[in-house]
Amino acid sequence: MITAILLTIWAIICVFDILGPNVIMGFRPLIAGTGAGIIVGDVNLGMAIGATLELTALGVYTYGGATIPDYQTGAIIGTALAAAGTGDLAGKAAVGLTIGLPAAILLASLDPIGRFLPTFWIHQADRYAERGNSNGLTWMHWTAFIPWAAVRAIPTFLAALALNTDTVKQLQDAIPSGFISGMTLVGAILPAVGFAMLLKIMPVTKYWYMLLIGFVLFAYLKVPLLGIALFGLAIAFMFETLRPRVTAGRGDEVSSNG
Repeated sequence: MITAILLTIWAIICVFDILGPNVIMGFRPLIAGTGAGIIVGDVNLGMAIGATLELTALGVYTYGGATIPDYQTGAIIGTALAAAGTGDLAGKAAVGLTIGLPAAILLASLDPIGRFLPTFWIHQADRYAERGNSNGLTWMHWTAFIPWAAVRAIPTFLAALALNTDTVKQLQDAIPSGFISGMTLVGAILPAVGFAMLLKIMPVTKYWYMLLIGFVLFAYLKVPLLGIALFGLAIAFMFETLRPRVTAGRGDEVSSNG
């Protein structure tokens, strides 16, 4: 019960973070899955499931208020249920992905409810504003978060109540092996789709050489992904540091020619 409550609180924190603060990036599947892994005592499993769903979610965002799969809650539920199962890390991660990805897609159907219900809070806030009731307006502002949290917290709590080894073992045995293999394959394909969507909106044609550098580092020099990420971070800082100087130099040159 304590674990279920902690996972529910974590799901609420993650959805609250997406609505404004963006302090811990809890709305990202990697962070959500890692936090769930810490709660259930299996950080590596949480990171594995969260990272896979993170790659799946690349390039996907709620543009224009569009509803997308609830990847962060799916990562929490998948990690929680997989941790109570049996097998090695790879086997548990496959089961967690088998549960987490469909859960993320199914929870997308609840997102419109969480977005719609605060309308009643908004109308009440308008009435408070007309009366000059600042306390009531503040109360509506904070409590309007309840529907957003409820559509994530309730499914997480119900799923977390099944954190029993026997229950999860029965669930694990009930899932056909072919379905697990299929979901594992989908989990391997969807990250490629996510990367393709992400590259579609990036200026790849302008900075194609950056992709070439990353490919050479990974394919030929066998540099770990963390090393490539740090290398890219260093290049980004150098670019941002040197760009003002280059721009200023060109400006001085144009002035002198003028």
